[in-house]
Amino acid sequence: MLKYLKAGLLGLAAVAATGSAFAADIVEGEKVFHKCAACHTIGEGAKSRVGPQLNDLFGRRAGTIGGFKYSAAMVAAGEGGVVWDEQTLTQFLVKPRDLVKGTKMAFAGLKKSADIANVIEYLKTFDPEMAATVSGGETGEEAGKEIEVAKAETPAPARPSEPDHEGGLGLGRRATADEISAWDIDVRPDGLGLPPGRGTVAEGEELFSENCAVCHGDFGEAVGRWPVLAGGQGTLADERPVKTIGSYWPYLSTVYDYIRRAMPFGNARSLSDDDVYAITAYLLYLNDVVTEEDFELSSDNFAGVRLPNESNFVEDDRASEPEYAAGKEPCMSDCKPGPVTITMRARILDVTPDANDDDEENAGGGID
Repeated sequence: MLKYLKAGLLGLAAVAATGSAFAADIVEGEKVFHKCAACHTIGEGAKSRVGPQLNDLFGRRAGTIGGFKYSAAMVAAGEGGVVWDEQTLTQFLVKPRDLVKGTKMAFAGLKKSADIANVIEYLKTFDPEMAATVSGGETGEEAGKEIEVAKAETPAPARPSEPDHEGGLGLGRRATADEISAWDIDVRPDGLGLPPGRGTVAEGEELFSENCAVCHGDFGEAVGRWPVLAGGQGTLADERPVKTIGSYWPYLSTVYDYIRRAMPFGNARSLSDDDVYAITAYLLYLNDVVTEEDFELSSDNFAGVRLPNESNFVEDDRASEPEYAAGKEPCMSDCKPGPVTITMRARILDVTPDANDDDEENAGGGID
């Protein structure tokens, strides 16, 4: 109990400092919540997933939503007196494992006091008891609408005039140069398509903790059934190989492109190009491809980095086989003598976490 009281006092000091320096903003809080949305849902129809749903959070004792499998540490925290309010939420969001030792929530915490204040303000709008205190005494309904109003007031980008539709089906319009460049971001193994930029292993470690560790673990070991990102060397011949960046992937360009295009989960395209370089450098470090914490990956040295398994990939040369000869009609029926038989069954990978998992390893973490 004393450890929770001590953590609570620290959180109270953080709240006081936050409140005196920032006017909390629910619109900005919604943006911060994108980091939480990988595991938590909120609002109408919210259901517990990897983490519990966060409606009606304030005044709730930790570890008490029915039907969600909490870690033993979170249940113990609730039994020890942890109740979610601005004080405990602030302390938890600064560094979850300082408030709840042994929590399975891998999120490293929010670094900026303004982000903490803003996301708490956003969470209040989904709690009837707290909504009236949001944004200077607005009602909960008014506070909830503030986000939509702010979005509506943002001017829409000017649309180009409709071009003629010579040829084709006469549908839609031609993409503008800006629209094409926004999507044309693929990167080739030789570095073609890379944006200018740089990032170090040390910088990547901090960014990874803030944006990636909640799903992939602090060291790429994975949380629950999210993909493992490090290790697995020497397992490709095993019955259940561990396919990671260091054990299987052929090209670093795929790593950079995927992070830049799709990560973090729930908040894709929020990272700067330098951020992506830094996170990619950290993943190289986790996989022992580079060994120095001050290693800097940049657009200048990127193409010189080779992943360990590159040489085991070969070019697809099926076009040279007789079955694919130019002009040859493909067989569409009775192509194989005798009945078709199943000779092998594909193993279901199923890497997306499920709220119904009852594996102890996958016990939920999260705020509640």
